[in-house]
Amino acid sequence: MTARRFLQLDVFAPRPGTGNPLGVVFDADGLSAARMQALAAWLNLSETVFFLKPDAPGADYHIRIFTPSSELPFAGHPSVGAAWAAVRCGLAAPRDGALLQQCAAGLLPVRVGGPAEAHRIQLASPPARQRDTAPGAVPPALLALAAAGHVPELWDNGPRWWLLPLRDAAAVRGLQPDMAALRDWTNATGATGVAVFADEDGAGHARVVRAFCPGDAVSVPEDPVTGSANALIGAWLHRRGALPDGEGGYVASQGREVGRDGQVQVRVDAQGTVWIGGQVQCVIDGSVHW
Repeated sequence: MTARRFLQLDVFAPRPGTGNPLGVVFDADGLSAARMQALAAWLNLSETVFFLKPDAPGADYHIRIFTPSSELPFAGHPSVGAAWAAVRCGLAAPRDGALLQQCAAGLLPVRVGGPAEAHRIQLASPPARQRDTAPGAVPPALLALAAAGHVPELWDNGPRWWLLPLRDAAAVRGLQPDMAALRDWTNATGATGVAVFADEDGAGHARVVRAFCPGDAVSVPEDPVTGSANALIGAWLHRRGALPDGEGGYVASQGREVGRDGQVQVRVDAQGTVWIGGQVQCVIDGSVHW
């Protein structure tokens, strides 16, 4: 067994215990994909990232992302957390506040700001694409809560999320979904999960989001805070002209229903690129023998 440095981070977290946990394993070049998957399953966190030596031109660092059951080409909270860890632990030094992350989804730009002791990370999401996929057998109880005139749309930026605006924030906050029905629906349509959202004039945030992925692809009934889904919601809003002009963006609240209080910063730039970001907290700093 080899001792490898290990961090457990809390991502999109204004303080420890409020975001989405992330395992970070350094010096993972000697691990096979099967061993990475086994460790991710043992840790049983939403995702675990493994740092490898970059081999793409221009990349500052290279990660692979695993859920307890599968590898993902891209995921938001692992990418934001990995960028924070790369800077904080000296694996990469920003150039004019910029880095380039290598992952299975390609090379993703990263912006690093704020003081050294509290780096704030913004990551460019992979391009958002709407898939021409019929919704199929949407659980009726979920469809009954949809905002007027809306049906689920399947969007993809690596993970594939059904997006559905609900009629108001109370419908999002109070939703008690039939997980078995969501599992059957997402499995039948090849989706990672379903994300519901609504406007909410809250303290420090403008929207509320919840994301469910009980199917075979990830198998996390409700994700605490979800970068990829929030990025797709930003693209969905941008397409409809529902975002203010300029690059100010908005903050989404996610996770209170599972005992968290995550905050995701979402911004769409003039080129239509969606940037997601937030604060990262280090909760565990040690080593893993694997």
